[in-house]
Amino acid sequence: MASHTALSYSISQRILHWMMFLLIGFNLIFSDGIEHWNRLVRRGDTVTPDDLASANIHAYVGIAILCLAGLRLGLRVIQGAPDAPAAEPLFFRRVSTAAHWAFYGLFFLMPLSGIAAYYFGVTQAGSLHAGLFKALLWVLIVAHLAGVAVHQFYWKTPVLRRMTSGT
Repeated sequence: MASHTALSYSISQRILHWMMFLLIGFNLIFSDGIEHWNRLVRRGDTVTPDDLASANIHAYVGIAILCLAGLRLGLRVIQGAPDAPAAEPLFFRRVSTAAHWAFYGLFFLMPLSGIAAYYFGVTQAGSLHAGLFKALLWVLIVAHLAGVAVHQFYWKTPVLRRMTSGT
């Protein structure tokens, strides 16, 4: 992972971060449509056009997340990322690096497993998507928010500003 001495992420990196935040949040919170469609298909019940439309919204948002993840990873490789603040202990730097790479892994695994399940009927991929991968994503989100809070209020570092105002 490239690194440079910039104090913040580029505007394009920040836009992609917040776009993905919104899309991932939408799919995590409003997954009822795809779950309802899945229950109907498993039971052999009739899927209505409305059921299909609701499931498609979840799928299309997931595909958008996959595309944005590719752009985001490309920008991170090309533009790098700011160094960890000096106030952050080495152990937490390593945990943070591992968590960020786990996020990137899930940014690809979640949509790809969803595509495999929804479009190709791979039930094992669907189980991973809605089970383990979803749980890991929630854990990472909570850890990420906790890490930002520790930086903001305990170590008093500008980590939050690097991804918001860029200052």
